[in-house]
Amino acid sequence: MNKIDLKKEFRHFYHAPAKEVVAIDVPPMNFLMIDGKGDPNTSKEYADAIEALFAVYYTLKFMVKKGNLAIDYGVMPLEGLWWVDDMSNFSQEDKSNWQWRAMIMQPSFVTQEMLDRALDEVKKKKNPAAITRLQFETFSEGLCAQIMHIGPFSEEGPTIEKVHHFIDSCNRQRIGRHHEIYLSDIRKADPAKWKTIIRQPMK
Repeated sequence: MNKIDLKKEFRHFYHAPAKEVVAIDVPPMNFLMIDGKGDPNTSKEYADAIEALFAVYYTLKFMVKKGNLAIDYGVMPLEGLWWVDDMSNFSQEDKSNWQWRAMIMQPSFVTQEMLDRALDEVKKKKNPAAITRLQFETFSEGLCAQIMHIGPFSEEGPTIEKVHHFIDSCNRQRIGRHHEIYLSDIRKADPAKWKTIIRQPMK
């Protein structure tokens, strides 16, 4: 059995300092992803998306471990892209018109064929509501600014401003979508200690 620590292998992309914004160059990576719209705190669509993502993720992980590859790899964190049609109106307070992409990174040896088998298995056992919306795609961000936010999501505003100020001070422009990587289990951890990477692509 070959064990792989993906968080260690991709440490630069899943770790960030909390005291300063840093620039990183993020390579293309493969993701399971589901798109939707609405406030993630109240939207059933978002809850359904998370359920489907993790059901398929764990099924794939088990298939790889028990299959010919015999690779055991760690669970990667949930990530989210967040945007509105007019990003100048992107508000932390009003999330009702937010569009989002919930996603989880996949190791390079996971293929579409493997995913298709995992989808069939999950449909037979659970058939979560959002499974028909699941996609398997390569996502590329390139040059980004990021920092670690420690605390509840409702207090991210100043941290996000730090990222934007950093980009402005480098004479660069924000592009793409606001990106968050959730490193804490919010069902168990104290909100004051939640760790979230805030990432913003730039050019």
